[in-house]
Amino acid sequence: MSGPLTWFVFAAGSAFFAASSDALCKHALARHGTFVVSWVRFAYAAPFLLVFFFAIDPVKPDRTFWTLLLLLIPMEISAVLLYMGALRISPLSVTVPFLSLTPVFTLLNSYLILGELPDRSGSAGVFLIAIGAYLLNVHLSHHGILEPLKAIGRDRGSLMMIGVAFIYSITSNLGKLAIAHSSPGVMAILYLPLLSISFLPIAVRGGLRLGALRAGGWLFFFIGASQALMAIAHFQALSMTQVSYMISVKRTSLILSVIYGSLFFSERFIRQRLLGTSMMVLGVGLILL
Repeated sequence: MSGPLTWFVFAAGSAFFAASSDALCKHALARHGTFVVSWVRFAYAAPFLLVFFFAIDPVKPDRTFWTLLLLLIPMEISAVLLYMGALRISPLSVTVPFLSLTPVFTLLNSYLILGELPDRSGSAGVFLIAIGAYLLNVHLSHHGILEPLKAIGRDRGSLMMIGVAFIYSITSNLGKLAIAHSSPGVMAILYLPLLSISFLPIAVRGGLRLGALRAGGWLFFFIGASQALMAIAHFQALSMTQVSYMISVKRTSLILSVIYGSLFFSERFIRQRLLGTSMMVLGVGLILL
């Protein structure tokens, strides 16, 4: 596949598989523990990724790459446990949109560390994300104008996903640096298998058993397949265009997650959450572009 918009196809595919994986994981969390589903999210993707081992560029990762992985792995494990915990206890349409805060935290980090202030586009993006977050719970505004914002603080799932967004604001930069010291293909194929191996002892202590894996059946298979396809499409798109363009398209997965919440989990207030999430995605685009 080639062409000027090929990157867009891969980025859109990454968005679709990311949202699909979240919906499948939420379904699995109704019957299986957080540690089990978190490990499956990594481990079941590994066989699909290893199939592509001989198709990648033969780039040998350097020492910096492995050092970065040592930093990334514990943060990624913490993020996925928070992520799955959020999906378990709160609606998709309420929690997943808060991933849009990742670039906001990146701006904050840049200000605190480098003293860099966002330009007009970035400031407008932050404003749109704030308005979008308000709209997620706007049905509560008849109790008071600040009630939609207070609802975020009362919802553990939303707070957990905000924590995920903060961690991702760090890992996204470290991950890009790791790609620079290897290649997109090497990163896509090695990262999830290494995460699954590292997370296994923690998952076993958290209740992972062979019987649970057997009970997961095809559901776990499809979680792994969607995660693998998401990773392949993500890193392929990343290698073909600017990061800002790719992430802007991938974040449409937040809108897909809200739609999935309505279709498969009968979540309420979908119109307002769809509007709020769309504004948050637009805000992400303004920050990144």
